[in-house]
Amino acid sequence: KAVVSTQSGHYGRGTMESEYKKDLHKISKGLHGKRGLLFTNEKVEEVKEYFKSHKKLCFARSGSVATETVVLPEGPLDLPHSMEPHLRQLGLPTKLKDGVIVLNQEHTVCTAGQALSTQEAVILKHLGNSMAEFNIELMSHWSDGAFTVLSESGTAMDAADDDFGDEVIEDANEN
Repeated sequence: KAVVSTQSGHYGRGTMESEYKKDLHKISKGLHGKRGLLFTNEKVEEVKEYFKSHKKLCFARSGSVATETVVLPEGPLDLPHSMEPHLRQLGLPTKLKDGVIVLNQEHTVCTAGQALSTQEAVILKHLGNSMAEFNIELMSHWSDGAFTVLSESGTAMDAADDDFGDEVIEDANEN
């Protein structure tokens, strides 16, 4: 981040006067957390459409909100017998019977709308239940000295609504 931010005129010694191109310093203000940069010659609308159509289901992590209630019925589980001690450690009421993992009673793994615990997330993963979606959200766009902040839907929005500050923003969606 330090190299990108310095070259964009925002971090440490970087100033708006030292930025490589006009308004590049605005990009570095959004570089925190799990954010990155994409460099392309493609048009903004093409990039938005690409990322809109490229989403992938993945396993939910601890703290994610459950999208559905998952209840396991009493009876055998279709998992390798070697997993039984691990499932018991995760809180499932299991036993091993003739080499088959058996759930002693019905068990609610998670409830829709509630945050997942670490144990619940691990159980869902073992069951192959993909409850989360990986996607990339476009936050902003810079081209030829024009900077645009994009909302979740990919439309221009007011800078006061986000962490880019109260700077004037030009519309660059024509590129």
